[in-house]
Amino acid sequence: MLNKTYPYYLANEAVAANTDLEVTDKFSGEVATRVAMADAAAIDKAIGHAVDAMPALRAFPPFKRQAVLEHCVKRFRERYDELALALCIEAGKPINDSRGEVTRLIDTFKVAAEESVRIDGEIINLEISPRARGYHGYVKRVPIGPCSFISPFNFPLNLTAHKVAPAIAAGVPFVLKPASRTPVGALIMGEVLAETDLPKGAFSILPAHRDGADLFTTDERFKLLSFTGSPAVGWDLKRKAGKKKVILELGGNAAAIVDGDQGDKLDYVVERLAFGAYYQSGQSCIGVQRILVHTKLYDALREKLIAKTKSLVMGDPKDEKTFVGPMISESESKRLAGWMDSAVKAGAVIVAGGKVEGAMFEATLLEGVKPDTDLYRKEAFGPVAMLERFDDFDAALEAVNDSDFGLQAGVFTDSLAHAHRAWDELDVGGVVINDVPSFRVDNMPYGGVKDSGLGREGVRYAIEDMTEPRLMVMRETW
Repeated sequence: MLNKTYPYYLANEAVAANTDLEVTDKFSGEVATRVAMADAAAIDKAIGHAVDAMPALRAFPPFKRQAVLEHCVKRFRERYDELALALCIEAGKPINDSRGEVTRLIDTFKVAAEESVRIDGEIINLEISPRARGYHGYVKRVPIGPCSFISPFNFPLNLTAHKVAPAIAAGVPFVLKPASRTPVGALIMGEVLAETDLPKGAFSILPAHRDGADLFTTDERFKLLSFTGSPAVGWDLKRKAGKKKVILELGGNAAAIVDGDQGDKLDYVVERLAFGAYYQSGQSCIGVQRILVHTKLYDALREKLIAKTKSLVMGDPKDEKTFVGPMISESESKRLAGWMDSAVKAGAVIVAGGKVEGAMFEATLLEGVKPDTDLYRKEAFGPVAMLERFDDFDAALEAVNDSDFGLQAGVFTDSLAHAHRAWDELDVGGVVINDVPSFRVDNMPYGGVKDSGLGREGVRYAIEDMTEPRLMVMRETW
C-alpha cells in the first residue's frame, strides 16, 4: 500500500505544502494517495537554491558523490518491494515488470557511482607549429550548472534515474518535475536523497501540472533541460527553452525485421517479439510496433505469434500471472482504439486481440495495415503490433526508414553482412541484432534521430552533457 500522502522536496527538504495532487490506482481507478503539488513560487525558489548550491557542489569531491550514489543503491535495495508495489499501483505496471524496473533503477545508480570518479580530462599537444612551441593544453570537465529535468509516466523510476543519477555523479544541482500521473517513485527517491549529505539546494523534486511549470523550460538560470516524453511536447519545449542546452528523448515507431534464415529459431523470435510488443501494455517508446517478416517464414511466424499473443494474461497488475495491465488512462486507450478502428476500416485485419474495455486494452496483432494510417505512421504507445512481409532485405530496411521516428530497431539474422548493412543503413539511434528494439542496458548510449529526439542518455553520455570541457593553456617561460 502507498502512504496516505507524500511531500515534495525543495532544496533537499520534505515540504508537506498541500495534498492537491490525487494519484490513482490505474487498475481500480480509485485514489491511491495524495501528493504535494508545487506552485510557481516553489519552483522559482527551488531554482534559486540550485544556483546557490553551485559553489558547494564544486567543492563536493567525487568520492563524496560516489558515497551518495552508493547510499541510494543500498536504500533502494532495502526498499525494493515498496518501490515495486508503488510503481505497480501508480503506473498500472504488472508487478513482474515493476520489479524489473526497480532492478534497473539500482543498476543505473550503481553505474553512476562508478562513473562519478572517472570524469577525467586530457592533455593536448599544442605544438602543431613553431608559433605554439612551449605551449601546453589541459582540459577538464566542469559541471554545466543547474539542470531542469522532466520525466515521463511510463518508466517513472528508471527514466528518472537516468537524469538524477548522472546529475549527482557530475555534481550539478537539479530541479525535477516527475510525471503528475506517476510521481510517487520519484518522491521516494527524494526521501532517500534527503538522507545524504548533498549540499543544500542540490536537488528539488516538485510535482506540478504541465500548464503551471513553464519555469522548468523558460527560466534562464537553468543551463540544461532534459525532457523525456511525447514528440509534440518535447519539440515545443525546445522552442521555448532559449539558450540552454536541450536533451530530448521522445517517441518511437520501432520495427523488428525477421530475416529469412531464422526458421530454426522461430520460437525464440516469437517469444522476444511478444515481449517487445506487449510488455508493460506496450507503453514503451522502443516497444515493437512494426514486425517485418521474410516471406518464406511469414506464415509460420504468424501462426506462432497469434497463439502467443492470445495466451498473454490481461488483468490486475498486482497479480503475478498478469502480463498486460491497464494503459495509463482510459483516454489513451480510446485514442489507440480509434487508430485501430480506422486501420481496420482501411483494410487491416485483427488476427489476435482487439478487445478494449476502459483502460484495459487486450494484446492485439494486426496485418494488412496501410502505411498511410495513424496506427502505422505514429507511435501507438499501447499493446498493438502489426505484421507485414518482405521479399528483399534492402526493401525491409527502406520500410523501417520510412518513418518520422528513429529510436531503435531490431534485426533477427544470422548474416553478418545483413547485420552490418542494417547498422549502416537504418536511420535510428541504435540497432539491436538478434533481439527486439526494446532491449536496453543502462550504461549504453540511448536516444534517437528525426522526431525521436536529440542527444543520448546512458550514464556516461548524460554526464558528458551535464559537464563542459574547460581548457587551460600553459606557456613555458624561456
